[in-house]
Amino acid sequence: MAEKARAMARELPSSPGCYLMKDSGGEVIYVGKAKNLKRRVASYFLPNRNAKTAALVDKIDTIDYIITGNEYEALVLENNLIKKYNPHYNILLKDGKSYPVIRITHEDFPRVFRTRRIIRDGSDYFGPYPELSRLTAYLDLVEESYPLRHCSGFLKKRDTPCLYYHIHKCSGPCIGAISKEDYGKYVKEVRDFLSGDDTTLVKQVEKDMQKAARELDFETAARKRDLLKALTEMQKNQGMEDFTTDSRDYAAIEMRSYLCTISIMQFRSGRLIGKALYRAESLSDDTETLLSFLVQYYSDGDTLPDELFVSHEIDTELLSRYFRETLHSNLYVAVPKEGKHFRILRMAAENAARDVEKRLKEVDNTAALERLRDELGLPDIPRHIEGFDIAQLSGKYTVASLIVFRDGNPSNKEYRHFSIRSVEGGIDDFQSMREAVGRRYQRLLNEGSPMPDLLMVDGGKGQVSAALDSLSLLDLSFPVVGLAKEHEEIVFPDRPSLLLDHSDPGLRVLIAVRDECHRFATSFNQRMRSKEASFSLLESIEGIGPERSRRIMQAFGSVEAILSRPAEEIAKEAKVPLAVAERILNKLRF
Repeated sequence: MAEKARAMARELPSSPGCYLMKDSGGEVIYVGKAKNLKRRVASYFLPNRNAKTAALVDKIDTIDYIITGNEYEALVLENNLIKKYNPHYNILLKDGKSYPVIRITHEDFPRVFRTRRIIRDGSDYFGPYPELSRLTAYLDLVEESYPLRHCSGFLKKRDTPCLYYHIHKCSGPCIGAISKEDYGKYVKEVRDFLSGDDTTLVKQVEKDMQKAARELDFETAARKRDLLKALTEMQKNQGMEDFTTDSRDYAAIEMRSYLCTISIMQFRSGRLIGKALYRAESLSDDTETLLSFLVQYYSDGDTLPDELFVSHEIDTELLSRYFRETLHSNLYVAVPKEGKHFRILRMAAENAARDVEKRLKEVDNTAALERLRDELGLPDIPRHIEGFDIAQLSGKYTVASLIVFRDGNPSNKEYRHFSIRSVEGGIDDFQSMREAVGRRYQRLLNEGSPMPDLLMVDGGKGQVSAALDSLSLLDLSFPVVGLAKEHEEIVFPDRPSLLLDHSDPGLRVLIAVRDECHRFATSFNQRMRSKEASFSLLESIEGIGPERSRRIMQAFGSVEAILSRPAEEIAKEAKVPLAVAERILNKLRF
């Protein structure tokens, strides 16, 4: 089957367009876009493709294509084809935004209610709200605070009002008890509240509470007090605020093997008003998957922010053109490298990572581990696998990552990293491997902890030999293999290397271990660089030198932790003047 598809790939034109991969039953299983169809589709059949791509290739029977005038047309077409065919291996939004929104209808006397249906009639929409409790709380606050109509459909003139009017829950527009202008003032305050500006509502609730108390209406005063308490609690739960008036969305993607989670964080008027996680299985890389997701997510053109910040180097010019020409929006798209937007994206990425790792742990890998045991000739099923990788930047910030898999799934709490000391700023991956392996298993010996069933290092013969050197010095003996990335070649210390089909379930376990090693090593290396950048950032603030920046970082550990504390606490914990602490917060926030 793969040979037939490979031959089709060679016949594709070198033009922009979309390709549709179909299985033997004629079902579309994947849709993609490309600037050059022939080059892009041929990449799926390269020998060093990853396991998830190999799994897709094994299912391809035929490849159809549609030529477009340019890559932008291909992007729009891809979105339409995904919606039409719902391919299994594309990221999908099965229910539009998936979450409910709050609608303010486009009428003389608007209604405010929850819905999942977007109607393009001039109505305003707020959301989406992944946390239904928050949406319910918002609507309860609106109902308690504003006498808006509850009747459905068009407003009908009546001779007598309904019960809501008599219990002061409706202002009675049906009987002419309120003008359009006065009713519109209520709606404006609701719109401001849902946009993130709740100051007017807070003042109104306080005013109503005090009025009821003066009139000795203690029941109403108590209800308003509880409402004010709920509103204050809601403000706390919204957490972050940066005192700006713009609207921004943050989108971060995390992928583990074929599983991916995308985290969306929404800020309106400087306040976090919503968070959502979208799950999928995808055989694209992270940049392609994120770009495809964003096109689908915003394709209805509603609730668009002013700015969109993304975690990966997607084609921002192409996406901006989509917003501009298809959705008629000048939405600004960027990939921040530092500053407050970068820090918020990092939090979004952490949320996505936790979710996708939780999903990965739920996968049953028993059959794959049995297969791996047989292929490697191991005495037992490798239920406890440990992996090592080395990361460095021109000899600087050299670190080793240790990751642990239990029953074929990551055991994150057992992950460790090692700042390599023995290379003294040089580049020596073999010595770095010796040091990390030696330190890890010397500690396990000292603690009397069990050794792994299999040790896997990222690399070839040199890395395997380096790991064995350290184990030999500790008088330890358990299976060690390497995984050479170019051809996913399994390297043994004492026999010829093994090449398995890329869709082999045993090999896919090793690839998952290697990929997780690399991710963990690289992320720690980046944190080391980020920490140094934090020192430089602090020292750029008037009144802070090396000694004060050291004290501040010792007290709080990160820029995010500093931003979460008030100036008084920063001054006390880091032993700096209050004026300096206030300057720190002003600099870091803006």
